[in-house]
Amino acid sequence: MLNLRGRNILFIPHGREPKGMRLIILFLLSTAIILSASNTKNQPHSVSKGLNFFKTTITTPSSSNAALITSACKSTLYPAVCHSTLSGAPFASLQDLFAVSVKSAKLRAAAARAETHNLGVTPAAINDCLELLDISLEQLDSVIGSSGEKTESSAHDIQTWLSASLTNQVTCTDGLEHARVDQKAKTTVTEQVNLLSQYISNALALHAWMNGRVGIGRRLTDGGGFPEWVSEGDRKLLEASPGDIRAVAVVAKDGSGTHRSINEAIAFVSLETGGGGRSVIYVKAGTYREYIKIPTKQRNVMLMGDGKGESVIIGSKNAEDGSSTYDSATVAAMGAGFIAKGLTIINDSGPNKQQAVALRVGADRSVIYQCSIQGYQDTLYTLSNRQFYRDCDIYGTVDFIFGNSAAVFQNCFIQPRKPASGQYNSITAQGRTDPNQNTGISIQGCRVSGGATGGAATYLGRPWKQYSRVVFMETEIDGSVSSAGWERWAGNFALSTLYYGEYGNTGPGARTSGRVRWPGVHPDMSAAEASMFTVANFIAGNSWIPATGVEFNGGL
Repeated sequence: MLNLRGRNILFIPHGREPKGMRLIILFLLSTAIILSASNTKNQPHSVSKGLNFFKTTITTPSSSNAALITSACKSTLYPAVCHSTLSGAPFASLQDLFAVSVKSAKLRAAAARAETHNLGVTPAAINDCLELLDISLEQLDSVIGSSGEKTESSAHDIQTWLSASLTNQVTCTDGLEHARVDQKAKTTVTEQVNLLSQYISNALALHAWMNGRVGIGRRLTDGGGFPEWVSEGDRKLLEASPGDIRAVAVVAKDGSGTHRSINEAIAFVSLETGGGGRSVIYVKAGTYREYIKIPTKQRNVMLMGDGKGESVIIGSKNAEDGSSTYDSATVAAMGAGFIAKGLTIINDSGPNKQQAVALRVGADRSVIYQCSIQGYQDTLYTLSNRQFYRDCDIYGTVDFIFGNSAAVFQNCFIQPRKPASGQYNSITAQGRTDPNQNTGISIQGCRVSGGATGGAATYLGRPWKQYSRVVFMETEIDGSVSSAGWERWAGNFALSTLYYGEYGNTGPGARTSGRVRWPGVHPDMSAAEASMFTVANFIAGNSWIPATGVEFNGGL
């Protein structure tokens, strides 16, 4: 499949795992060790600790249990892997079966991580994979820790974290595809990660199958106000002006704050707070040329600026000059609960430098509010997890809103720009790879204006991955958007498995009579269909956005 994403030659030194670790993992994976479903405690992700949830004695399942395993595995995309994982594992409930599946994925992730470390090579794409494997181990830990809680909200959490963990593996292999990496190393990592993807996909399918059987589902609510997952404190922060807040750190170019750079402030906050509680960093007006990385362990960070065009962060990494797509981001936010307000984030590489990300977000329950995000190809990387964008301006050319999160955009200004010669504009390139992922891009109540495209053809989106899912709802679309609406990725790829929907849009570009007639295109969604992509239903937003204080519309 054609993939235009990763490309890199940037070398970064990285440490190696102890060789003994590798031998332990290979021994575990080459013997018939079976997960014990009776131990569902949250385990650290070291391989030695992983031994705690294995049994060396294989039990023969009863006929009823064998039938249940067969039924469960039929729901997966990889039934042979599912059978080898579950057969012989004692279980008392469907929840036990699911826990066995997740713990198998976790051990496989640890093996992939150790194997990748032991290659002894350090191109950017390999380092990206190592980081993504670390994140996946944390996510699988979170799933195991909450899988026993039979509540509506935890079911949505689990589906989100498994979806994100699967996305990490795809991101890794995409980056390796065009990277200048030793072929043997590339093959080794790809094989490890592809196998891990099968384990995670099966856990995701079992979760969906189990929920269908026992009636666990995410809460579907509607109404106005703020989504419930935004705390009262965060709500007040987002409604406040910078002068009314008490920041943990203040960044100012002129030395009037506590720090002169954003990275210094982030490091200070990490030491001071240990990643707990809400940490507000006030970025005073000025232009900051630096690359910001907020790791998964640094949660609840808020970057507050003085407004669009005032507090400006600029980077210029790009694929043409050797960065991977993943690593090219000017700002990369991966820690859950991330909030950005009143900032302009730019990748100024220009239209000829291929992939060049301004903002990458993999932070669960993240909110981007009153920000301007500017670039060309691949401007906004909505990598994974649940994300909400409100009152933002987003500029770009090719695939400039892309990724595999569950993301909702409201009241945003979306502006296609003039691309490089021979290119056309695609607003979205959504990367859903598995039918059980709860991911997609929902653009609601926004405005699309392509007045600066120079006459280049502009499309609502194209299918980056097999189950690409995008909806435009109640949005004003100008005449710069092609009457066809959607563009192909490569030949007939994904035309019957994608889901592209439109509902209640206005403007000359919203006319659906000329839309492509692919099986997966829904130019006239019903209100019931459209409601599934609202804040309340699609990202369970009523459970977390209210606490941030960002205004939002929960329904249509």
